[in-house]
Amino acid sequence: MSPKYLIINCDDFGQSAPMNQAIMHLLEERKVSSATIMTPAPGFEEAVEWCIQKGYKNIGLHMTLTSEFDAIRWTSLTGHPSLHDESGYMHKTAEAFERHADTDAAVKEVSAQYERLVQYGIYPTHADNHMGSLYGMESGRSHIPQALKLCAEWKIPFRFFRKVYLGDPLLSVIPGVEHVASEVSALADEFGVGIPDYLLSHPFHIGKGETYEKFKQEIITKIYNLPEGISETYIHPAIQDIRLQEQVPSWEKRVWEYKLMLDDDFAYAIKDAGIILTDYSALR
Repeated sequence: MSPKYLIINCDDFGQSAPMNQAIMHLLEERKVSSATIMTPAPGFEEAVEWCIQKGYKNIGLHMTLTSEFDAIRWTSLTGHPSLHDESGYMHKTAEAFERHADTDAAVKEVSAQYERLVQYGIYPTHADNHMGSLYGMESGRSHIPQALKLCAEWKIPFRFFRKVYLGDPLLSVIPGVEHVASEVSALADEFGVGIPDYLLSHPFHIGKGETYEKFKQEIITKIYNLPEGISETYIHPAIQDIRLQEQVPSWEKRVWEYKLMLDDDFAYAIKDAGIILTDYSALR
């Protein structure tokens, strides 16, 4: 039997103080593989200064082209009007971005976000995309080729998936997703950009009747059924904080994700299932 590798990435590093605090703790305790940072977000300075102070290297670029919450929003670094809605902030949804963003402007914005990290002396080890706005899953207008081309220039892997994990509650139900995975895999290979074999996701919001224990068992079941190869799962951990509750509608699920990474049952499942925790260096 081939080894089963798992990358656990913390998304949204730099979004806000409650998220930063949780991610910093998990990185320090080595409970996760890495984090991807949002350079336009209001908590960026705190996040990047921590990385510099700690000398932490497993930091990727969270390509950020949307700003979804009413209470905490941000603008682009480059200021192109097609990247913003009528409020002057980045579009709230991936669909709005797909329909309105100028492609050249999006490429320049992502490049500026990368350069901002480099200016701080942080060279991203990988990249992914906030809310999947570049994937084209909403309107069919994909910017994946442009994202892969940038990653080829930067010589870093990109989050996508070669195959669809049939037990995934989000990806497996998207019409035509297996065809998309095949096309993106071929393009990634052409550019020489590493991507995971599988991407494991879970709903951002608490479902009806869902509890922390049910959520934990769902994730642990996935761990025992992890497919062979290199998989990535991503979390959005946050500490319980009044600011988080005021700003983020899905705040409680984020607190659960933070709690799960520190849960002894989760750590036991990883070990018992023979999972090898790794990071994006496995794809470089």
